[in-house]
Amino acid sequence: MTETAPVIQIKNLHKSFGQLEVLKGVDITAHRGDVVSLIGSSGSGKSTLLRCCNLLEDSQQGEILFNGEPVRWTGSGSSRRPADPKQVLRIRTNLSMVFQQFNLWAHMTILQNVMEAPIHVLGRDRAEVEESARRYLDKVGIGDKCDNYPAQLSGGQQQRAAIARGLCMEPQALLFDEPTSALDPELEQEVIKVIRDLAAEGRTMIIVTHDMKMAADISSHVIFLHQGLVEEEGTAEDIFAAPKSERLQGFLSVTKAA
Repeated sequence: MTETAPVIQIKNLHKSFGQLEVLKGVDITAHRGDVVSLIGSSGSGKSTLLRCCNLLEDSQQGEILFNGEPVRWTGSGSSRRPADPKQVLRIRTNLSMVFQQFNLWAHMTILQNVMEAPIHVLGRDRAEVEESARRYLDKVGIGDKCDNYPAQLSGGQQQRAAIARGLCMEPQALLFDEPTSALDPELEQEVIKVIRDLAAEGRTMIIVTHDMKMAADISSHVIFLHQGLVEEEGTAEDIFAAPKSERLQGFLSVTKAA
């Protein structure tokens, strides 16, 4: 493990669901402070790649490294699994994932939702966690909703609570899986503002998104996935101002027209 190692590095990753090969040998690297956006059509493998990154899905081939430390595997092919549960837990707690559907506990207040994992997974002091949780809820603009339950919040507020929950784990990177796609346009902008602010702070993030404007504005690197492969990648300017492949040109023309 070295100081200069990428926070996340994936090499030649393959993932199948039965006979369906979803990822066919994908590479991705996120250094500290990078904002990497994954774009592409539905079914291109974006969300699957993100879930493999966080070890929520088992891949059949390839390497996944966290701060230069490779995930250790046992078995091969369809029977390949991570070999060390403690390593998996350590990696997951350093890669906070924000899902499309919020995944908040309905029976807990917003404050309790944000405090739950740092206390019960990381074993941190309750008073210290509560102070952090309130600070992060203020940061995402819903500090006044601490005592509300998820059902009392709008979709945009619930997603901002989910982001605060991720931040409260003090992760080394944040993973966003279509964080705005379940929201109407007005609420979507609330969440995009929070993500922009996190990018401006230099947070390491990998974002699966359908929002090309956000990807163009905040990404240090953009990866266009097509049918389970990296079709094209580069800076946001490279991808959006001067796309090379016909597939990317076609994808961007469709998204602009939508």
